[in-house]
Amino acid sequence: MLTGARIAGPDGLIDSGWISVAGELITGIGSGPAPAGRRIDVSGSLIVPGFIDTHCHGGGGGSFSTTDPAEASNAIAAHRRHGTTTLLASLVSDPVPVLNSQVGALTELVEDGDLAGIHLEGPFIAKSRCGAHDPGALREPDTDTVDALLQAGKGHVRMVTLAPELHGGIKAVRQLSESGVLVAIGHTDGVEEQIRPAIDAGATVATHLFNGMRPLHHREPGPIGAMLDDERVTIELICDLVHVHPTVLRLAAKHAGLGRTVLITDAMSATDAADGTYTLGRLDVDVTAGVATLASNGSLAGSTLTMDVAFRNLVTGAGLSITDAVRATSGRPAELLDLTGTTGSLTPGLRADLVVLNDELRPVRVLRRGTWIDGVAASK
Repeated sequence: MLTGARIAGPDGLIDSGWISVAGELITGIGSGPAPAGRRIDVSGSLIVPGFIDTHCHGGGGGSFSTTDPAEASNAIAAHRRHGTTTLLASLVSDPVPVLNSQVGALTELVEDGDLAGIHLEGPFIAKSRCGAHDPGALREPDTDTVDALLQAGKGHVRMVTLAPELHGGIKAVRQLSESGVLVAIGHTDGVEEQIRPAIDAGATVATHLFNGMRPLHHREPGPIGAMLDDERVTIELICDLVHVHPTVLRLAAKHAGLGRTVLITDAMSATDAADGTYTLGRLDVDVTAGVATLASNGSLAGSTLTMDVAFRNLVTGAGLSITDAVRATSGRPAELLDLTGTTGSLTPGLRADLVVLNDELRPVRVLRRGTWIDGVAASK
């Protein structure tokens, strides 16, 4: 029984509230005097649902672009210490045989419950907007290649990012959507007239809106205008205040609204690790003062963001409310992944996934499936 906290409940904030847990599940939530039970006083804290990150490449020195489950597990552990209790493993572009091996290795972690699924960010993306993806690994989508990647994932590939203007792009959107995979539009140089048919064909996510795509122009809205203004599309935002300016974050989140905004980290292996030289896929990355850039040209190369910082930045940097931040880091991601019957809110009967934040909105405790995560107090 956690008592004395402000709680971000499913119907809004509860002052001086309590939340009870038994085993892996939340069993009750309320305000005022708590029922009988073993109590942990967390007065002065804010309790929010565990964070859900739908776009993450690694952390703690480990990458998901690997065939070593131990390396991937290190990355998962790093993000758990910062309150991420549900995570998709994102892979950057690689030759298809390499991707097949990486996907196959990650399926073990999905089946063990450590990952919620796999996200393929490429290789079906535009060279002109490839960012930190190896241009030599990019290709146009075709039915057999898409099918091979899905088969390697054994049903655990949950999302694929592609550029719909590529030859075969719209057909691939339909193939993936009909296979139950979320289709995200990203790393695209497409104009609005190429983006809207992809949405009509089943694309429902904008991969890190603004980054890795043709910019918004008042005479050609491009992918940003098309996806931001379409009620069918959920927008990802990297909320490190580096990739997107706070004013632009606020404008995008307010226009898309609570039902379409998801915060992501796009984190790479240097997250929760020291500055230095790392790799993202096949490319060398320099990390200085926590900012990751390609060694070859200085372009941003993912982030070293964690979801607790994204949550805090949305509130203190972009000026949105606690309720907005909870929705963008837990509620809407759970809906996107079809996990609302399992997690995503502090609701009795759902998993006991929660984060205890101090008055600076920094995590001091993390509970995942009813078990406390070690090392949280050292998180910064």
